[in-house]
Amino acid sequence: MTVSPRRLLISALVASTGLASFSLGGAVAFAQSSPAPSTIAHPDQWPAAASPAAITDAKTEAFITQLMARMSVEEKVGQTIQGDIASMTPADLEKYPLGSILAGGNSAPGGDDRAPPKAWIDLVDAYRKEALAPRAGHTPIPIMFGIDAVHGHNNIVGATIFPHNIGLGAMRDPALIRRIGQATGEEVAVVGGDWTFGPTVAVPRDDRWGRSYEGYAEDPEVVKSYSGPMTLGLQGELKPGQTLGAGHIAGSAKHFLADGGTEDGKDQGDARISEQELVAIHAQGYPPSIDAGILTVMASFSSWNGQKITGNKTLLTDVLKGRMGFQGFVVSDWNAHGQLPGCTNISCPQAMNAGLDMYMAPDSWKGLYDNTLAQVKSGEIPMARLDDAVRRILRVKVKAGLFERVAPTVQGKLDRLGAADHRAIAREAVAKSLVLLKNDGVLPVKPGAKVLVAGAADDIGKASGGWTLTWQGTGNKNSDFPHGQSIWGGIEQAVTAAGGQAELAPNGQFKTKPDVAIVVFGEDPYAEFQGDVAHLGYQLGDKTDLALLKKLKAQGIPVVSVFLSGRPLWVNPEINASDAFVAAWLPGSEGGGVADVLVAGKGGKPARDFQGKLGFSWPKRADQGPLNRGQPGYDPQFAYGYGLSYAKPGQVGTLAEDPGNVAAAGSVDRYFVDGRLPAPWRMDFLGAGSVKTIDAGAQENARQVAWTGQGMLAIHGPPVDLSRQTTGDMAVMVRYRIDVPPTAPVTMSIGCADDASCAGTLDVSNLVKAAKPGEWRSAKIKLSCFQAVGAKMDHVTAPFVIGTTAPFGVSLTEVRLASNEGDAICPK
Repeated sequence: MTVSPRRLLISALVASTGLASFSLGGAVAFAQSSPAPSTIAHPDQWPAAASPAAITDAKTEAFITQLMARMSVEEKVGQTIQGDIASMTPADLEKYPLGSILAGGNSAPGGDDRAPPKAWIDLVDAYRKEALAPRAGHTPIPIMFGIDAVHGHNNIVGATIFPHNIGLGAMRDPALIRRIGQATGEEVAVVGGDWTFGPTVAVPRDDRWGRSYEGYAEDPEVVKSYSGPMTLGLQGELKPGQTLGAGHIAGSAKHFLADGGTEDGKDQGDARISEQELVAIHAQGYPPSIDAGILTVMASFSSWNGQKITGNKTLLTDVLKGRMGFQGFVVSDWNAHGQLPGCTNISCPQAMNAGLDMYMAPDSWKGLYDNTLAQVKSGEIPMARLDDAVRRILRVKVKAGLFERVAPTVQGKLDRLGAADHRAIAREAVAKSLVLLKNDGVLPVKPGAKVLVAGAADDIGKASGGWTLTWQGTGNKNSDFPHGQSIWGGIEQAVTAAGGQAELAPNGQFKTKPDVAIVVFGEDPYAEFQGDVAHLGYQLGDKTDLALLKKLKAQGIPVVSVFLSGRPLWVNPEINASDAFVAAWLPGSEGGGVADVLVAGKGGKPARDFQGKLGFSWPKRADQGPLNRGQPGYDPQFAYGYGLSYAKPGQVGTLAEDPGNVAAAGSVDRYFVDGRLPAPWRMDFLGAGSVKTIDAGAQENARQVAWTGQGMLAIHGPPVDLSRQTTGDMAVMVRYRIDVPPTAPVTMSIGCADDASCAGTLDVSNLVKAAKPGEWRSAKIKLSCFQAVGAKMDHVTAPFVIGTTAPFGVSLTEVRLASNEGDAICPK
């Protein structure tokens, strides 16, 4: 609910500044939960596995024993901690002998997400050099550099971007998965990396989870068939006394365990399931990967029946290292140890004692090192547990070839980044991943046809989705994919080669009436937690894509829909408005793979037939949350395994357009966009001044705010929980223009319900004064900055409040949450 402007005004202006204190009402309902089932795993109920003997061969173990005999306890503790390049420098290794460095989702050399490959190589080498520098009393041990190569080496401009896992699962092609793993490993190695946090072997059971696209399928059969081949692709086959071959890197099976089974699909949530289900559904991808020699396993953020996996000894030690025979090391997720009861980001002996071997402590590494060292010296962490963790870490470093890294045979060969053979693999994967849901005879596009291509067909960034150059995958342009080809580029090439004509018109306004229209549309990029949704409806409140389809159909043009998404979504109205409907998932940088299936050559046949089969059940209604084959009441629109082809066509009648018991979803991250306030937000000015709508490059897309005295502009609505966005380093992004320079301090706030003491207010005067009047510019202010000054982020009712006490003028075109891509600040 929202409160009256009068109540808001009275509350807002009582403080001496007139801005720091306000109340925006809301109600919170706390659900009563039943007692949690057992969190103790029983190893004899789990599948047996074993790391290959090659990982623990006598030569390797003897080397490690000799090395550990020379190591100080400080050096041993250092091996168990991983820091991030955004929060440390190579020079820090002189005092803090950390064992690993990572570049997280938004970390890059110099904070530049588009840094050239050479900058990555130089950065990694600088850390390596410092770790091995000769110093008195120092045992030189190479660092291990880790990175999230989620779908190819997605951190580097020019790399091959493969389809996300949800598309790869639709292929049902383990042999191709191995080739994808090998190509990915080589491209990571080219720029100096030696470890990727993959394969993901999650089994997503609720497609509302924002990481669903990172899973191969809802059924463990696909995951089980892929985890071994992907491991072998990344690492190659382990051999006794030998290191990984050239172009191979260490992998990490993740996220152990049940990250895809959380209640309501909540990221970092709780899997409230039986041990039997935990084993039968969520554990099946690990044994094949372990048997294939996976060198590391990442523990999950999530919980099992209320207990965080990172602190569950029966799972990490008794099951994973015991029953499953895993001889590599276990690493945590991003500061996940800090979520354990009694722990903080800088102190958590419970995690290591439970079986964690390496803490991923991106920005907490320094305090964590000091505290862990003290805990080992006091005996709180037994020396035997530390030695076991260190031995496992050194074992992986030996097998990864880090101790023999004298003249790398792959690093620096930049012609292998986005190489033609890798791109051919990706194009094959794109074609094989497409699932044909409907075809009323319009596909394949006939040779010689006039083809209109509309929607987002020329947007490689949208086709690639999250985890592409940046964590959330936002802000990418086609120029960021110099070796890539958009879906439009592929279609234009294929249509022209077949003697036809292709016209690109995103809004559907064609110059020549086409024989057929191909419309590309779907979800915008997102990554973990930002992608969590309340239901599976697509554009329930603002059916702009449906309107485009209907407009073309009304003109007598057959319509082919190519749907981009990281999960199956309820699109029955869009399917009804289409003559053919293709689930293209998130295909990546090789859009030509789409044309290979949709467009016929001069001979009348396309290069490939449809091969993809649904790895996720397609919903019949938007309110179908968990929808998995075999569950009671299973009632999908298109069942698991469904997929038409030219060889095996099928008929799809008119589908029901009742979305079920859902309402149009409100936005938790978009507050003012394109001149509109998405539900449930509203804007009010309270005090001395006014707001009016203006044009700023487009019709009525901005608000101009003028203060004549004390007052504030507030965007407010019902309470939303932004705590996960805060820990995820998100920021409030504002695009603004100063119209009248301020004559008094200007503040920006985030407010919560009912109590002014839980608001967080920052002085943004310097930021405002630095802006040239009349010039549009953008600023990102970290949510954590507001939290640090008192904002209660789990109950936000006013995500944006700006105010002052004297004349001031500013125009706004956009207010939303955005990923911190090294450009977010705390104002000073």
